[in-house]
Amino acid sequence: MHPHEDALRDDASRAVLLDTFGGPEVLALRDVPLPRAGDGQIRVRVSAAGLNPMDWFMTADAETAARFGLSLPCGFGTDYAGAVDEVGSGVSGYAVGDRVFGAALSRAVADHVFIDADGNIASGVAHHTPDGVDDRTAATLAIAGSTASAALDVLGLGPGDTVLVGGAGGGVGVFAVQLARITGARVIGTGSPSSTEYLRSLGAEPVAYGEGLTDRVRDLGLGTVTAALDLHGTEAVHVARELGVPDDRMCTIAGQVEGVPAANGANAAPDALENIARLVAAGRLRVPLEAAYPVEDIRVAVETQAARHVRGKVVIDLAP
Repeated sequence: MHPHEDALRDDASRAVLLDTFGGPEVLALRDVPLPRAGDGQIRVRVSAAGLNPMDWFMTADAETAARFGLSLPCGFGTDYAGAVDEVGSGVSGYAVGDRVFGAALSRAVADHVFIDADGNIASGVAHHTPDGVDDRTAATLAIAGSTASAALDVLGLGPGDTVLVGGAGGGVGVFAVQLARITGARVIGTGSPSSTEYLRSLGAEPVAYGEGLTDRVRDLGLGTVTAALDLHGTEAVHVARELGVPDDRMCTIAGQVEGVPAANGANAAPDALENIARLVAAGRLRVPLEAAYPVEDIRVAVETQAARHVRGKVVIDLAP
């Protein structure tokens, strides 16, 4: 075993930290002390961390960071997966060696994260990883999966629905399209012309976004659009209104339109992520990976993810 690996296991750890808010150039991998799990906490040895747009959005400037309760020095990334390697006093339901996944707000890209056993996204949330779900996949589920689930709960889709999904090829769209299809709904997904086959592989009928979208949706000949979910801005909402969809059957997650409900992952049902993980384990929901990078390449990984041309998820590997 390499001496550094032995030292890492005993009393040291690494974490991606920011000494100032900004773009990928401010991200640095640092050696940090490895404290013990406190009362009511578990310590997780992270093997993979999934990236989301919110990660670099939150840390881009001090004003935005303050809105999320972040201060310097600051960690990076929220989605993680790994195994419990220490359990604090007063904790039940977790044991050393348990595979877990979840969210730890802006501190997941690290060798270890500390999670409150009864916590929230700020103090950390851990769910048991089912057999049949690898850690890279588990590390993509928390933010995008809970956001998609919360938005679809607003819509209440069923077999009689046709839903227009704006930005269907993004990180949340991976889940939203497939979860909508599982309800029996038909999905029309907007994306770039180059994303046609990718959207079709998720189960959506693809259509190019941009000027003329309303006519292109009508020309698909799929009947009445009954619901809409906009994952990128507001284009899908405005098109859906033109198509006669009522405001209460629409939802946004990024843009805001007066009268249209908005959703985020904090609104997801308590069992949403366990349900999504079970669907993955059963082969009913797949999570395409665009790329996996070693943690040393964190800046390149964030640049790739932030370019918004990715199809699927970007993951950081933190090998145990």
